[in-house]
Amino acid sequence: MQIYLDHSATTPTRTEAIAAMHRVLTAEWGNPSSIHQWGERSSTAIEQARFQVAALLNANPDAIAFTSGGTEANNQAIMGVTNQYSTPQHVIISSVEHSSINAPVEWLATRGWQVTKLPVDRSGRIDPQDLARAIRPNTVLVSVISAQSEVGTIQPIAQLAAICRQHQVCFHTDAVQAAGKVPIDVRALGIDLLSISSHKLYGPQGAGALYIRPGLELIPLLAGGGQEMGWRSGTQAVPQIAGFGVAAELASEELALENSRLIGLRDRCFELLANCPILVPTGDRWQRLPHHLSFCLHIPDRDTSASVTGKTIVRHLNLAGIGISSGAACASGKLTPSPILLAMGYSQTEAVSGIRLTLGKSTTVADIDWTAMVLKQILDRLVPQLVCA
Repeated sequence: MQIYLDHSATTPTRTEAIAAMHRVLTAEWGNPSSIHQWGERSSTAIEQARFQVAALLNANPDAIAFTSGGTEANNQAIMGVTNQYSTPQHVIISSVEHSSINAPVEWLATRGWQVTKLPVDRSGRIDPQDLARAIRPNTVLVSVISAQSEVGTIQPIAQLAAICRQHQVCFHTDAVQAAGKVPIDVRALGIDLLSISSHKLYGPQGAGALYIRPGLELIPLLAGGGQEMGWRSGTQAVPQIAGFGVAAELASEELALENSRLIGLRDRCFELLANCPILVPTGDRWQRLPHHLSFCLHIPDRDTSASVTGKTIVRHLNLAGIGISSGAACASGKLTPSPILLAMGYSQTEAVSGIRLTLGKSTTVADIDWTAMVLKQILDRLVPQLVCA
């Protein structure tokens, strides 16, 4: 029995997206910058996808710039704003950002930029008043993740964006985990910049997008032919973009029903594991992604806790044919404490014990029941003094 519960790392490419990619690869393969019919067919495929992705966000299609994925979109947002300034200014991010936000901001700090990292509470949520207090006269950018991939917590983006508008500060959000999982309306939220990724919503890997509010100035990361309305030079990956567009359109159509189904499965799993004292849920229980469960291990025995980590659980479940993760996929090869859990106030030992189960379109009640049973059996073997009922 094979059960995949790591949909926050990547989702399987849906058949409709694969069909769109096949169509492009076989019939619409021209260079989209060429003005002949072969190029026009390819360009049309891109523009269709632009409308599909824009609709998912209630955005103007001309505000969507395609990228290679969420990491590039995040870097473009951070550097595209900050590169406009000849002298260092001030940026604000949260303490639970993805590495593709942390890394460019840390690079800015080495160049003299002032950086504030907003604290979070035990559930991983930001207090909007902390943002209001942190803004300075020279603050030029605030970037806060929409939904945290390790613990599933959804941030109060509408409130944070409103504070930034009040202070006339550019607001960016990394919505890679949220897009296609929860409703997003960039116009209603008043967002300036927003990053999404295809492979998190059943599109192909290698495609993403940055929403850029009309009228906002950005410095491109890449110099060259001026594709993507000058925001992102380089010949576009047309097959991936076409697949991305189809996946975005279907995610929008299915969002309400699928969310309700996933919340039911998620809550069922939480209930099945509630009588296991070793598992401590992490993240906000209700302001949470619909498909997301996360835990850390609470083991009073110091020697045992040092040997049983989140990766231990991942390996044992993998042997049983069940795929989950420990921490973010980008850092899954490192046996170091999760900076996200540390920022939320967990101990060093607890921060190496985090696990994440993320459900998807193929997940069934039987999958949840089997996974809960197997996980309890594994924990009973590893930590027999804390038997799960």
